[in-house]
Amino acid sequence: MVLDRIDNGERYYPLHPGFKPAFEYLKNLDLKAVPAGRQEIDGSRLYAVITRGPGKGMEKARLESHKRYIDIQCAISGTDLIGWKNISECAARGQGYIEEKDIEYFPGMSEVWVKTLPGTFGIFFPEDVHAPMGSEEELFKVILKVAVDWDL
Repeated sequence: MVLDRIDNGERYYPLHPGFKPAFEYLKNLDLKAVPAGRQEIDGSRLYAVITRGPGKGMEKARLESHKRYIDIQCAISGTDLIGWKNISECAARGQGYIEEKDIEYFPGMSEVWVKTLPGTFGIFFPEDVHAPMGSEEELFKVILKVAVDWDL
C-alpha cells in the first residue's frame, strides 16, 4: 500500500505503466463536470469510478481485495478512512473470489485505518486487503482501476 499526495503522483510512474495515464487523468479531471459512475479512460486497462455521497462508517466498511486491478483511491473532498490489511494476515476467507466483479470480501474489521484527506491517494495492490468508505461524512472520491496485466 502507498499513501501520498496527488501532487506526488509522478514518483510512482516507474512502478507500473498504467500509473502515468492514471495520474494524468486525475490532474486533468474537470471536478465540477465529471458525473458519478464509471468513466472510461483506456478500455479495460484503465477506468475511473466517481463516487459522491456519504461514507459507510468503519463498522460497515467491508474488507476487499482484487486480483485483476490495482486500486488508486483518491479523496477529492471529505476525509475517507480506509482500512488496510495484508492478505497474508487474513486467516479467514469470505465467500471466495467473484470473478465477474474482480472482488473478494473478507470477514472481520480492519485493525489499521488510514485517513485519505482531500488531495491524497492510496494505492492498493492485489495483496492489499482494504476497506474503503470507512468515514461517515460526505465524500467525493475517484477510484482508478489499473489493470495488473497492462499488456492485455
